[in-house]
Parts: sequence; C-alpha cells; structure tokens
Amino acid sequence: MTVLHQAGAAFLLVVLTFLQCAGLAVLITWLRRAVASGIYKLGPFHSAAMIMRSTAAVIVLHGLEILLWAGGYHWFCLPSLESAFYFSASSYATVGYGDVVLPSNWRMLGPLEGMIGVLMCGVSASLLFAIVTRLVGEAQTTNK
Repeated sequence: MTVLHQAGAAFLLVVLTFLQCAGLAVLITWLRRAVASGIYKLGPFHSAAMIMRSTAAVIVLHGLEILLWAGGYHWFCLPSLESAFYFSASSYATVGYGDVVLPSNWRMLGPLEGMIGVLMCGVSASLLFAIVTRLVGEAQTTNK
C-alpha cells in the first residue's frame, strides 16, 4: 500500500464531508423558511419543537458522516462493517477506546476522522447556539 493511495483515500473521505455541510445548509434554509413569518410569533412549545427538530437533524447528519467513514474503513482496511462503524463512531466522537484498531498502514485515518468530528460538532453546536440565541433574543425584544 503506497502513501499516495492512503492520502487519496483520506482526501476522498475528507472531501465527502461536504455532505454534512450540504445537510446543514438545507437545515438552515428550512429554519429560515420556518421562521419567515416572524420568529417572535413562536410560543414556547413551538420554539422547543424547533430546537428538538434541529438537534435531531444534526444528529442524523453526524450519523451519516460516521456511516460514510465506516464505509471507507470497511472498504479499505476493516473486514467487518460492524467493527468499522464502531471504530468510526469512537474516532468521530474522539473517544478512541482502542479495542478496535486500524492496520498500521491505515492508522492515520483515525486521527483525521477525529479532527473532522471535532470540527463538524463545533459547526453543529454553533448552529444550535445561533438558533437558541435568535429565539431568546426575539422573545426578549417582544416582551419589552
């Protein structure tokens, strides 16, 4: 296995992260449409439902990203899809238990996925923070 082959596989997996970015863009578009009539008209129940739906969508996007990396691990170096998914989830979440390890010639994919996971979790957290900030900010301005 050449380093060029490994770098190509890593590049492909990182580039495919755009799927999560595209999913977040769709979520943002949906949120803008959902509140186009005025976010201040949302009551507490609808605000909580919007936050829960957004959170669920973000979790699904993270799950798809983990599944994508698991597919890559299974294709390139891990014999079982179950162990590939488990390794991917623990790497993405930066837990890294170490009970499933990649072959030595593929071991740089794990830390790379960990970096992607941290970055994408940060993007998702900032999106959820922006939603809550907007809901709270609008609620405060309408109560004055």
